[in-house]
Amino acid sequence: MAKKSVEARQRKREALVKKYAEKRKALKEAGEWGLLDKLPKNSSKIRLRNRCALTGRGRGYIRMFGVSRIKFRDLASDGKIPGVTKSSW
Repeated sequence: MAKKSVEARQRKREALVKKYAEKRKALKEAGEWGLLDKLPKNSSKIRLRNRCALTGRGRGYIRMFGVSRIKFRDLASDGKIPGVTKSSW
């Protein structure tokens, strides 16, 4: 489990990205790099990090399922992800 402060920081970044998305796009198209620098750094989409929806873990994220590798393995072993089975040979 990620710390609550890390998850809160991520939510704050997501809100800033959503708030400034149109403004950033307009400034980029106009080539106003000086005005773009004055916007909050966390309003950039690049500053976001993919996190597990269940635990908040930032590493080992499987994009197709939206969870970390650890939770993916647990859910797949329990048969809770449709179409995914544990391989054996």
